Amino acid sequence: MPVRTVLERGPKRKKAVAFAVDWPGWSRGTKTPELALELLESYRDRYRPVAVAAGMADEFDTAGPLDVVEKRVGTGSTDFWAISFSPSAFEHEPMDDKELDHKIALLRACWQFFDAVATRVSAEMRKGPRGGGRDRDQIVRHTIRTESEDFAKRLGLRVPEGGALTPKALRDYRETYVAAMRAYNAGEGKRMRSWNLPFLIRHSAFHAMDHAWEMEDKDLTAAG
Repeated sequence: MPVRTVLERGPKRKKAVAFAVDWPGWSRGTKTPELALELLESYRDRYRPVAVAAGMADEFDTAGPLDVVEKRVGTGSTDFWAISFSPSAFEHEPMDDKELDHKIALLRACWQFFDAVATRVSAEMRKGPRGGGRDRDQIVRHTIRTESEDFAKRLGLRVPEGGALTPKALRDYRETYVAAMRAYNAGEGKRMRSWNLPFLIRHSAFHAMDHAWEMEDKDLTAAG
């Protein structure tokens, strides 16, 4: 079965994003739609550990080529960050139980991948050409805090500043986040405006994977 792929460009056509709508976290952005598709395909093997961790290795391994099922114009953030910031036409709510379980399993696998990468990469990260960039612990804190203190607010969760940074607090927060997703999908809570639940899951998964791959790419372990 082909990989259903959405191609999104910014309103000013400065940048573009390609993402696999059925595989949250498998998303890449760059300057043009054509390059975004090429980049997404090049990350197929890098995303595979997520599918394996979610128990979906066979489904992923037998997936066919990328199949663009939607071309859309995103928000200004798409032009600025090369990141998708709004739901596609294939992301509807409420989801049935099968779709919700599928996406939550992949989100959990993205978290697992992120945590594993953080434990094996060097504390110091390779710097940019001008010497800038964050080290591992800064990336980890940013990733966890942005999700727990910003994304999760869309479901009515209020996590104190830095409140999910210890191992136990992070485990507890993630369970609460998933429970809130299930409750929201069942009709509880205030409805989101520009976002919806499938997009929230996709964006949370993307954020974890984007920074996990960043840490892998900037890892100095081999250099040491």
